[in-house]
Amino acid sequence: MGRGDKRTAKGKRSKRSHGNTRPAGGKVAAPAAGVKAKKTAKKA
Repeated sequence: MGRGDKRTAKGKRSKRSHGNTRPAGGKVAAPAAGVKAKKTAKKA
């Protein structure tokens, strides 16, 4: 996968196209599945 793969965001950028992977509105995608949100401090 890379610039030649039209299914990835990098490939869509190189082809100058838009779609589900790269929305035309420039919306930020949800964080990757492996990334966890930081937890807030617990109350005592």
